[in-house]
Amino acid sequence: MEVIQIEGGHRVAGEVSVEGAKNSALKLMAATIMAPGTTTLTNVPNISDVHVMGKVLKNIGARIDVVNEHELRIDTAGVDSWETPYHLVAQMRASTAVLGPLLSRFGRAIVAMPGGCNIGARSIDMHILGLEALGVEFEVRHGNIHASAPHGLTGATVTLNFASVGATENLMMASVFARGVTTIDNAAREPEIVDLANMLNEMGAKVSGAGSPVIEIEGVSELRPVEHRVVGDRIEAGTFLAVGALTGEPVTVRGFAPLHLGLVLKKYEQMGISIERGTDWCRAWRDRPLVPTDIQTLPFPGFPTDMQAQTMVLLALAKGSCVITENIFENRFMLASELTRMGADISIEGHHAIVHGVDGLSGTQVKSPDLRGGAALVLAGLVSDGITTFSDIHHIDRGYEGFVEKLASLGARIRRAEIPDDQD
Repeated sequence: MEVIQIEGGHRVAGEVSVEGAKNSALKLMAATIMAPGTTTLTNVPNISDVHVMGKVLKNIGARIDVVNEHELRIDTAGVDSWETPYHLVAQMRASTAVLGPLLSRFGRAIVAMPGGCNIGARSIDMHILGLEALGVEFEVRHGNIHASAPHGLTGATVTLNFASVGATENLMMASVFARGVTTIDNAAREPEIVDLANMLNEMGAKVSGAGSPVIEIEGVSELRPVEHRVVGDRIEAGTFLAVGALTGEPVTVRGFAPLHLGLVLKKYEQMGISIERGTDWCRAWRDRPLVPTDIQTLPFPGFPTDMQAQTMVLLALAKGSCVITENIFENRFMLASELTRMGADISIEGHHAIVHGVDGLSGTQVKSPDLRGGAALVLAGLVSDGITTFSDIHHIDRGYEGFVEKLASLGARIRRAEIPDDQD
């Protein structure tokens, strides 16, 4: 069994660069289905979720050439299938991202129900309801979603009950070839939505309003392959800024837009963390105790659910008590029980976590509960007394490239190791 081991208490400071955003790269890869030919994506993170999406595309007939570890050439001219296999789709929540592109290209799709982290049900009802408004008919049989548009796709106005990122992306991609104009009301506003819209427009689509609550898509007849650079990963950046906030020493993160972490940085400043911003970099450090600050997760531009776990670690060491409210996923507090094993004082009441700050944490054996929770536990290990051993680290590999190596470059005493299963 592969684990991560950290010896806490060592000085951690310096500079790191983040990769392209996982949550953007996966959707951009799916979008290549709609433009037969070779699209080049640069700044692609070398992570396991990207590898899985690559296998999904290859399975339906795409050819992928890895130019270097961060550049992919995806040739979708040979895509001749609209069915994605369960054994791949079950590994990744973003699997439903191919639904819209397959409907656009073939007028039909068979997609297995999504898998990935166990952080919440993440119903695809909004995807289905929105696509039905465009003329798509659905059946769910044997765990597969069978979608078809027997009369073609037609533009419509779709109002989402919740500003879902996945539903917004699927509707954007499905409506690119729809007859007339499609309006998505209460659309998600995340930077990754804007990145997808930018690439679609480069391909020849007519998407306007991305980044606002109302997106309009005027249907076109075809798209062309392009070269596109993936936007920097704001969540990876936020994770490393939390390192500086946690240890106190300055950590500089390059390769992303600090505007994409607007509310996170404001909340961190309220917590007593010093923040310096540049156009494509940010620095965090601290020379005073952490101040307890209430947090509630909301869709962008609110506080991102993907930064909640890292922030919980900070608040676990604050001087006082506060409340974290999780409004996006119902199971996103699985981190709390593992953090409590390290000495934190956290109690869960529904979708609220009541955090009472403690003086310090102790190293022990813990399991990564999910992607962001696993990264957050590693951060806790940096400031814990003694050695902490983390198992189930495959969760971390889904979204962080070279996480251990980057932390080591900052001075952390950290390593990957293999231990017998019975030591877990």
